[in-house]
Amino acid sequence: MCDDVIMNEQKRIYLSPPHMSGNERKYIDEAFETNWIAPLGPHIDAFEKEIAEYAGVNDAAAVSSGTAAIHLALQLLGVSEGDIVFCSSFTFVASANPIRYLGAEPVFIDSEPETWNISPQALQLAIEDAAREGSLPKAVIVVHLYGQSAKMSEILAICNHYEIPVIEDAAESLGSTYKGKPSGSFGKFGIYSFNGNKIITTSGGGMLVSNDVELLRKGRFLATQARDLASHYQHSSMGYNYRMSNVLAGIGRAQLEVLNDRVQARRNVFEKYQESFSGIRGFDFMPELEHTRSNRWLTALTIDEQETGITIPFLLEALAAENIEARPVWKPLHMQPLFENSRFYAHSEGEPVCERLFKSGICLPSGSSMTVVDQVRVVDCIHDVIKKSAGKSAQTA
Repeated sequence: MCDDVIMNEQKRIYLSPPHMSGNERKYIDEAFETNWIAPLGPHIDAFEKEIAEYAGVNDAAAVSSGTAAIHLALQLLGVSEGDIVFCSSFTFVASANPIRYLGAEPVFIDSEPETWNISPQALQLAIEDAAREGSLPKAVIVVHLYGQSAKMSEILAICNHYEIPVIEDAAESLGSTYKGKPSGSFGKFGIYSFNGNKIITTSGGGMLVSNDVELLRKGRFLATQARDLASHYQHSSMGYNYRMSNVLAGIGRAQLEVLNDRVQARRNVFEKYQESFSGIRGFDFMPELEHTRSNRWLTALTIDEQETGITIPFLLEALAAENIEARPVWKPLHMQPLFENSRFYAHSEGEPVCERLFKSGICLPSGSSMTVVDQVRVVDCIHDVIKKSAGKSAQTA
């Protein structure tokens, strides 16, 4: 479609593939040689310590997924049936599903334009309403979208005033900073994801981090089926099978060693895209808030159909024809059938910010192993779509 090349003859360009350093094998072999294959072992202990040190927090607990980490965080905060939890709307469903796991009800908060993340303005309005109704949320889940940290100073000022704990969903933002501090280190709990598409991966896994060492100790207890101290298997409370294996933790240790390199590589990919489309009216990249540094996990931008004549579905189709994987940005959760009856607070009057972003947003291939040749192929394809669109506009003018 963009070139006269048959799709299946071209190498597939993925959105965000795993990127191994090569050192993972050393840790995996060590786990096999010592027979530490179970969800406990020296790699888990070391990985937790290394992540805690990287994030600048007191402790970390390695678990099976970022979703499991959010679930544990909510339970540790006492969230239960009938409670309310506020959550970013512009995010993947895993940010909110654990709220429902516990029988609580999510209330979704709009984004704001400067970070695309949770709007302090909308959050303030939602909390004021909740205070008047006598039903303050048990927690606020703040998502750092595509690697960009939310406005944590404003958010924490609001939540601290009402003594509402904050959970940072930093699944996409490991390696990012806000005012010089690591993303995920500001709230009562932070969570990271090591899914296969994240900036570093253990193939599947997550981490719950906090300065509250005692609560994290309880989190590990819940994550290992809540087994009481006894010679037999005894359980006084309900637990989960949420711990990470020692093998996967070994992979994570090797990945963490190259995290800073992976961040720089993705930032380089972003800068190449930004430079390539800098002169195109209607192309607007996800901003980077002052005093923050995004890991640019995914290069995300909006495309104004009125300015360019290009729709997101058309561009996705054109890229797919060239065996290039791209994706729309997240569909806001308040627009999902699963949450159709949930409350939502907009940033301001008019079209909600996250709905506007969803209509015009796209994520381009952003892997840290992406070659210059591959990126040029993506850029050329998009430029070809732009030229064709301009030609059609000229013909109809």
